[in-house]
Amino acid sequence: MPATASAFVPGHVTGFFSVHGDEDPLAAGSRGAGAALSDGVTVRVEAGAPTAVELNGERSRIEAVGNVLDRLGTTARVVCETPLPISAGFGVSGACALGTALAVDAAEGGGWTENQLVTIAHAAEVEAGTGLGDVVAQARGGLPIRVEPGPPPRGRLDGLPARPRVEYVSFGGLDTGSVIGGETGSLSAAGERALSDLREAPGVGTFMAASRQFAREADLLTDRVADAVDDVEAAGGEAAMAMLGETVFALDGGLSAAGYDARACRTSGGARVLDDVSAVPGGADAPRD
Repeated sequence: MPATASAFVPGHVTGFFSVHGDEDPLAAGSRGAGAALSDGVTVRVEAGAPTAVELNGERSRIEAVGNVLDRLGTTARVVCETPLPISAGFGVSGACALGTALAVDAAEGGGWTENQLVTIAHAAEVEAGTGLGDVVAQARGGLPIRVEPGPPPRGRLDGLPARPRVEYVSFGGLDTGSVIGGETGSLSAAGERALSDLREAPGVGTFMAASRQFAREADLLTDRVADAVDDVEAAGGEAAMAMLGETVFALDGGLSAAGYDARACRTSGGARVLDDVSAVPGGADAPRD
């Protein structure tokens, strides 16, 4: 009978970033900053079972998950559940990859360190073309700042100590691969300026302002996102665009105050193995940060 285990990985919204590509997926990554969310992905694995992947009850092909299993040299049935919108800037692919790595290790009785598992999941997502920085940020949690690109030991992270309540609303997705795989010079320059601003004056207000400026300078704003950000600011709140999705995230009750039907969550701690393999988002054993 296959061994089972599960893990929870927070969702992650990126406020700004710069692309640092490399032919070696262990060296590729991004610099930037974002927020880990208590709305995340619960991943349950049956290690040793024939490989199959489900997302919210439907068979799915999540390339990053397959890449993780290949790198671990194993097979597994992987069941992922999340309340988050898919392909809308919440790092769901990275969360599925990291959750798979953590849960397979737990189910098989160990053998890998945390840094090794994060590195495996990061490389798997880079190879899939679905992200460059979500995995390392989701492993850390909080309000992570990606100071140097890539997974450990190459990558280096810092963070803001605040843990604000977060609201979000999504109007749809953007094609991550077409953005990070295309010409990124102007985008990365804007991301480097945003990171410099945040490191010079660390704080949640600076993070949100730098994120708004980045979205404008990188020419990523859509009309619906721009209108929602303006509405939140007009209501006295702070909001920005989530990269990469047609999604707005706001601090505290900013979106609700502006009249949007937003979902609320908390800033979350980092990814972790769950004690109860039957835990699902929102259930009695769901993570409570």
